[in-house]
Amino acid sequence: MKRYYFMVRFLPEQANLALLTGRCISVMHGFICKREIQGLGVSFPAWSDASIGNMIAFVHTDKGVLNELRLQGYFRDMQECGFFSVGNVETVPDDCAEVRFKRNQNIAKIFVGETRRRLKRLEKRAIARGEVFEPNKNGEQRELDRFHCIAIASTSTEQDFLLHVQKENVQQREAAEFSQYGLATNQLLRGTVPDFGLFRPYF
Repeated sequence: MKRYYFMVRFLPEQANLALLTGRCISVMHGFICKREIQGLGVSFPAWSDASIGNMIAFVHTDKGVLNELRLQGYFRDMQECGFFSVGNVETVPDDCAEVRFKRNQNIAKIFVGETRRRLKRLEKRAIARGEVFEPNKNGEQRELDRFHCIAIASTSTEQDFLLHVQKENVQQREAAEFSQYGLATNQLLRGTVPDFGLFRPYF
């Protein structure tokens, strides 16, 4: 089945890429939730070890869905202000390699703030059971593959949070199973998207 895509390039030289990427994903999230759209994935054509890059691509099998998404007010406004360049909807080349961009929620558990919140929850549960709370002192360092963070503002909870995203090379295209943020997950959702980093059209 053919797939289509369009890309958004962030034009300012000094830009908060995590924030701009998050805003784009938030727009997509609201768009697909309102219309109950499945199978819309995101790809990061300019991903590198140092940065998530200044581009995001949206991928789907329905050209009409992507045309409607690219006409959302946020993309139009940012383009008119000279902050974004928004490409046309194009067909994904048949020889484009595949990649998986996955959200890894386990990464959040490593950070101090998240660890503190988890310990408080565990302590509360232990007290409710009438037990003494004795957390394990685990000084073991975890090895992590490289990841980048995307800043998301939740409209439902009105709280900001981070998506921790990793890139995983794959051998073949897999079913378009993504979260409502356009990403795969560690186990359940294993969708892949075109690796535009190897085939990157300029616009």
